[in-house]
Amino acid sequence: MKNLKKNRRMSRDEGSSKGGWEIIYSGFAMILLCFFIMLSSFSSIEAAKVMQFVKSFADAVSILPGGTKLDEGSVVLPPSADMVDPDSRLAGIYDKLKTLAENRNQRDEVAVAFSSKGLVMRLSDQVLFDVGAADISPPAIPLLEKVGAIIADSPYEVRVEGHTDDVPINTARYPSNWELSTARAVNVLRYFIETYGISSKRLAAEGFAEYHPMVPNDSIENRAKNRRVEIIFLKPTSKGRSTEAAP
Repeated sequence: MKNLKKNRRMSRDEGSSKGGWEIIYSGFAMILLCFFIMLSSFSSIEAAKVMQFVKSFADAVSILPGGTKLDEGSVVLPPSADMVDPDSRLAGIYDKLKTLAENRNQRDEVAVAFSSKGLVMRLSDQVLFDVGAADISPPAIPLLEKVGAIIADSPYEVRVEGHTDDVPINTARYPSNWELSTARAVNVLRYFIETYGISSKRLAAEGFAEYHPMVPNDSIENRAKNRRVEIIFLKPTSKGRSTEAAP
């Protein structure tokens, strides 16, 4: 009788010791089940939001090597701070502008990227103007013609921003960088209106002088990066208005 009780006790002890891996396995299976249920619930949502969820899940549980790079590559999505829908018209404009930039083979002088504002095309001042001038240079016309055609064919509101470095300018025409940056933005905007008849209601121009630098103005190279014009396709809200026009 004593041996029988002893055998039963040993059997219970062995069963409890073997149950540890079952608990871990069951927990992992539940995590995967929740993941696929949530993924399935996103079937009616844009692919961009699905990718954003997958990336967040990968970062949280660290089970997908390289998960932080899920948004890289034109096959998935263009580089984006806010995960723009790859099927949207804004993503299509990105592809066109990116092709223009790549065809010019001026990677440091022409760039395209998404920001919280929308789609931004950055043009170095060397691409558009002579030193210290705001009149558009003849070599810049072919590029602006193509950009203007894209703007004319799009429904988005577009803002043109002028930026300078921190080197002061003091001429009769441009007493400071405020006048220079604003004149450059206005001249690019005026070109789009006069060439393509784009509605002035869709366009805006602003000059920021040296006060919105991309990088610190602490070297010749960095100052060159800060001297730029940005053409921004403003991201629309759910009501159809641009983000910055929304109340």
